[in-house]
Amino acid sequence: MFEYRHIIVRMRRGDSDRDIARRRLMGRNKLAVFRQEAQTRGWLDPANPMPDDAEIAGVFSQIPRHVPRTCVSSVEPFREQIRGWLAAGVQGTTIHAALQRNHGYTGSYSAVRRMVGHLAAERGVSATTILDFEIADAAQVDFGAGPALTVDGVELKTWIFVMTLCWSRHQYAEIVLDQTVETWLACHRRAFEWFGGCPGRVIIDNAKCAIIKACRYDPAVQRSYAALAEAYGFKIDACPPRDPQKKGVVESGVKYVKKSFVPLREFRDRTDANRQLREWVMQEAGIRTHGTTQEQPLMRFAIEKPLLVLLPAVPPVLSVWENVTLHRDGHVFYRYARYSAPYALVGKELWLKATDTVIQLFHRHELVATHPRQPRGGRHTVRDHQPPEAQAWLEHDPQWCLARAKEIGPSCHGVILALFNDAVLVNLRGAQGIVRMRKKVGDQRLEAACARALAFHSPKYKTVKGILDKGLEAETVPQQPSAADNTYLNGGRFGRDLQSLMIH
Repeated sequence: MFEYRHIIVRMRRGDSDRDIARRRLMGRNKLAVFRQEAQTRGWLDPANPMPDDAEIAGVFSQIPRHVPRTCVSSVEPFREQIRGWLAAGVQGTTIHAALQRNHGYTGSYSAVRRMVGHLAAERGVSATTILDFEIADAAQVDFGAGPALTVDGVELKTWIFVMTLCWSRHQYAEIVLDQTVETWLACHRRAFEWFGGCPGRVIIDNAKCAIIKACRYDPAVQRSYAALAEAYGFKIDACPPRDPQKKGVVESGVKYVKKSFVPLREFRDRTDANRQLREWVMQEAGIRTHGTTQEQPLMRFAIEKPLLVLLPAVPPVLSVWENVTLHRDGHVFYRYARYSAPYALVGKELWLKATDTVIQLFHRHELVATHPRQPRGGRHTVRDHQPPEAQAWLEHDPQWCLARAKEIGPSCHGVILALFNDAVLVNLRGAQGIVRMRKKVGDQRLEAACARALAFHSPKYKTVKGILDKGLEAETVPQQPSAADNTYLNGGRFGRDLQSLMIH
């Protein structure tokens, strides 16, 4: 009211709106409305008495604090559509791009940002409520960004796994290198061992290592995590999507670790970092007066610990389940290693169960393969899983060929031995082909054909097969040249005389 009276006095003295606005008493747009109203009522005439406060209040209480401009926003035609997008969680930059792409919008992003701000203000601030937890009822789990560790000159990104008991606020924290399912399960087991028991339920967000499909009403839990919950006897309580306030206890715990433990510390490696973290939890975080409970977490934990669910006598084996496909080479691919399965299942989906030492493959709940776990780049193949032709190729090695040839006769053995002594070619398939001929022609004919091939110094699959196809194995084998015949012996493969070449 004092400002209103002061403005009227200045206007009665003849000050312009610009002069009054410079004194920051009122904006020029509002001053124009104010002046027009005061002029109409005769307040600006120095001859008239000044109005009293009640009269001024009755007139100017209806003037808005900020007089809106007359221009219309360029995104006003899309107000309702933008309202719906905001309700769905779409951010401003995405809205601006969609308007340009789908509606030919040519305005600036600033106009969209102002509209988003106005609509957000209309919704107001959503209210929350404080969640109360019974003793030993629940724990909350989350990951947070950890300190960067330098190992052998390489900087590694880390994460901090934090599990906080909701009633006592005592926590378990560990620095890890990833957020895989294996790490998630192992951290849970070490946390339960740290507490000496298990809470009734574990409240989590929708991390992929725990929830494969986030849903407010019916979330789909990782099979591996579900097996762990069953083994330890706790229930999984997944927060609704985009609602982290439901696990605000651990959210605050993660921030506390990041702000109180991580800064101004040096770590040699991850082992040293976790050692310092455990000491900090017990010697600083555990004995502080908690801001919410106003008690020390370790003192409350001493009351809560006996009420936790007892751990199993034998720790459950941590196993990871994953849906895999059997590729054309008869192997599945898991953690950069390959494992075989029966060739009849090629192209089908299998369930893979992985522990620290064993890999098992299931098809329709039936165990079809078991393998020792391999390192990165490793492969484990069971020969019986391969197709028959592949098994034959793997089983019929050079030693097998030589043993079968020896059963047939010395000439066949000599042909096979000559094939394997070739300085250039492997000739394994040729040797296998010659040995398999015994099923078609019998040992006697094959031995005779091999003898004739040796006589002509042509121990090859093609030669033996040609002799058998033409029935030449029964003909007389030419006499071997004497050692004195240097032309024949030392002339090389093609250094034969005309008579020996014309025997046929």
